[in-house]
This record gives sequence, structure tokens and C-alpha cells, in this order.
Amino acid sequence: MAKRGNNEGTIYKRADGRWAAVVHLGYQDGKRKRKTFYGKTRREVQEQLTVGLRNQQQGLGTAPDRLTVGQFLETWLTDNVKTTVRPRTAESYGELVRLHLAPGLGRTPLTKLAPQDVQKLINRKLATGLSPRRVQYIHAVLRRALGQAEKWGMVPRNVAKLVDAPRVKHVEVSPFTPEQSRLFIEAVRGDRLEALYIVAISTGLRQGELLGLAWTDLDLDGGQLSVHSTLQRIDGEYQLVEPKTAKSRRTLALPRIAIEALEARKINQVAERLLADQKWDESTLVFTSGSGKPLSRHNVTRDFQALLARVGLPRQRFHDLRHTAASLLLAQNVQPRDLMEILGHSQISLTMNTYSHVMPSALQDAANRMDSILAG
Repeated sequence: MAKRGNNEGTIYKRADGRWAAVVHLGYQDGKRKRKTFYGKTRREVQEQLTVGLRNQQQGLGTAPDRLTVGQFLETWLTDNVKTTVRPRTAESYGELVRLHLAPGLGRTPLTKLAPQDVQKLINRKLATGLSPRRVQYIHAVLRRALGQAEKWGMVPRNVAKLVDAPRVKHVEVSPFTPEQSRLFIEAVRGDRLEALYIVAISTGLRQGELLGLAWTDLDLDGGQLSVHSTLQRIDGEYQLVEPKTAKSRRTLALPRIAIEALEARKINQVAERLLADQKWDESTLVFTSGSGKPLSRHNVTRDFQALLARVGLPRQRFHDLRHTAASLLLAQNVQPRDLMEILGHSQISLTMNTYSHVMPSALQDAANRMDSILAG
């Protein structure tokens, strides 16, 4: 065996061609403790040795040799994720771990997980037909988990960072044209969800923000709407949670068409409450089922797409009403910075990147104004 050592650890090449490193951790119960790291290259074991020595100096431990990726992920979900992210996000992380990461990598020892293991998992998931976006999420969760393991000194490096996530083809937003928007407004007249559709297309609120809207969030006399919460389904139950970012908490001026629709909704909800009688599920929500319960995102989207099919409008996601609102505002030369505030985006770059394809008319108008100034 070829050995290369120092006072703090020993690195040597084994007879089978692999490398190993030994670090001494002092004494326990009169016996000398040591930790051995293994790898295919000297650099790999050197990294593990460096982490082991640093953890020893800081009073931290290293991941036990038998600790598997699956066991670590369960600990990470309980000790870190549930206390640092929103409930719906924690639920989503747990689902990805349960369905994909644990079955694919769970039995691998955490300290032996290699970039090749992660790459094979990504390839397998794509081969089964999962969308690149879904596989991208799986990779992102693993990368975040291993990043925490690295911070805790359990692994020398985050191997998920060494593997590229699959590329996701950018899908260009295709909002309604002004003509289609007017046809949509006519089509929803008299529909039970008329006010929901009109507020969505005229304000650009997210679906969760709309479904979590309470009457106390509205000032119809003043023509204002405030976003304080969003409706999410967590562990099978509907809950009102805080918006994702500080920018999402905002107050908007309501167009007249939305005010009138909400006033009509208020009257209709009183009638629904009387009709349901004791079956009414009391809440302060603006948009509810016929018995006062929160609306399901799935059911709202299903009814929305069925309506589009009836009137011959192109199939869209409910979220595309938000894109339509943005494109209509841009067509009226609303500035991107103002649009960012209306939509509750956290960064102006998100607004510009999402709606760059519908900005040419506004940019042309700016060029025309520059001509009028410079050319007199």
C-alpha cells in the first residue's frame, strides 16, 4: 500500500486500486476512535478527510457509514424543511422524496452517493415519461437536501451540483387578444363564477389569491382590493396562508367592471346562504361553492376550460387569465415597473422575461414619443 500521511490523517492507496483516508478522532472509553473514508481517487478521499478534520475541530460529527440517503432525507424533511418553508412547499418536497428520491437513491449510503448516481436517476425518470420540468424539480429538491448535508458537515460536497438538470423548453405565453377577451366577458355573463373570471382577467390575481379572497379584503366603495393571503390545500384540508413574498401582499385599484361583478356576487352569496340554510359552511370567502365551502382549484379550472370549449375560445390554463390581464395592461402602455407591482412579482426581471413578447407595441410607442421630442 502506498501511504501519504501527515499528523492529522493518513491517505493511502489500497491494493485494489482504490484510495482511503483515516482520521483519528481521539479516545472513547479508553479506546482510540478513527474514521476511514474511501474513494476512487486521491482527491475524493482528500475532500472527505478535510471535512472530517474540520468537523472534529468544530465539534461536529460526520455521517455514519451506514446512514442512507433515504434516512437522511427523512431527517432533513423533519428537522429542516418543515421549519423553513411554507406548508405547501414542505408537502411538495415530501411527495418528491417519497415517490422519486427515496425509491431511486434511498438505499445508497449518503457518504457514497456519487454524481453518476444522480445522473442515472435523472435519466431513468426521463425515460419513464416524466416531464423535464418535473424531473427538474426532483433534482432541485435533492440539490437543496444535499446542500444542507454539506452545511451540517455530513458530506464533503454536494454531488447534485455536479449534475445538470434537464433543460425545459420555454413555452411562450399565449394570452387572449383584446377581441377574445371581450368575447370571454360576454360568455361568462350569468355564470355562477362570473365574478371570479372577471376579477381574474381584470386584475391579474393568481388563482390561489382569488380563491383566498375574503370580503374584508375588499373596499367596494373605495374601489380597492387587498391581497393578504392565498388558499392552499395542505394535507387534504384548505388553509389560508401568507403570500409567498412580501411583494405579493399588495393593494390594487379595481376597474369598474370588477366592482360591479363583486357587488352582484355579494347579493348572490346571500341567496345561496339562505338556500343552503343549515348546510351552509360559514366563512368570509368571496368565492365559495353553493354550500359555502372553499372552491377547488381543479374544479375551477375544469369549469373554466369547459366554458372556453362551449364558446369556441382556445383552450387555456386558468393561470393564463393572469397573463391576459398583463398583456392588456401593457397594450395600454402601463409601464413594466407598475405592472410588476400589480402582479406582485418579486423582481422586475421576472416581469420583463415573462412578457417581453407582448411589449413591442409599448416599446414602439416609446420610440415614437422620442421622435416627437427630438424631431420637434
